[in-house]
Amino acid sequence: MSEQPPSAPRAVLVTGVPGNIGSYFVTNAPERYRLRMLVQHDDDQARALANRGEIVVGDLSDRGALADACRGMDTVLHLAANPDPSAAWDELIPANIAGTYNLFAAAQSAGCRRVIFASSIHAVIGHPHDHLIRTDDPVNPPNLYGVTKCFGEALGRYFAEQQGLSVLVVRIGAFQPPASLATDWGRSIADIFVSQRDLHQLLCRCIDDQGTGFAIAHGLSDNRTKRLDLADTRERFGYAPEDDAYRFIDRCPEG
Repeated sequence: MSEQPPSAPRAVLVTGVPGNIGSYFVTNAPERYRLRMLVQHDDDQARALANRGEIVVGDLSDRGALADACRGMDTVLHLAANPDPSAAWDELIPANIAGTYNLFAAAQSAGCRRVIFASSIHAVIGHPHDHLIRTDDPVNPPNLYGVTKCFGEALGRYFAEQQGLSVLVVRIGAFQPPASLATDWGRSIADIFVSQRDLHQLLCRCIDDQGTGFAIAHGLSDNRTKRLDLADTRERFGYAPEDDAYRFIDRCPEG
């Protein structure tokens, strides 16, 4: 791990705003970074975030808009995607395949230092349930959405190794507010849960890291049982998750 605050706030482009992760990030990071937010539509949702940073309107299919959005940015936090695990292949291609390539290419051409790619636990959760998945285990997607995240990870490795762009991959678990764990569904995802503040901490550590060319990080909270191993992420990035899904569950009434 190499982390050192720069002399001036890093300029960070965030895609996928105003999605859940993107909205939480930009709401909690405006003093730490100089933010630019790429939004598809100039609507009330987007304008509500205007006090957090600069708003630019564009689409992942528009290479010109992406080039303009990346210009002058140190880091791109790429959260935009079709997030539906049950989506058909044709529904996934525009954002998760073509759009991901367009974003990486724009960042590299613009001279950005780093892209942080929001992958998913779906890239690897096809492994047996009793296997604690390490960052160096082979990918094992259980659905086509996961396949597109494997593509993004491989594309990031290509841009890092062959094009000199620093790329950090974050495999994100079930990003949910703790209150969701009070439900039967919430209890069923406890071993892949990541709290809002834990993921925010990890993303900030990935932005602030210096010197890493390519790495994969696991974005889970410190749950009592977990599908993803956090040892490498703790060591490499100094990640120190504060939450455990089961502590929230223990405080929730049954039902």
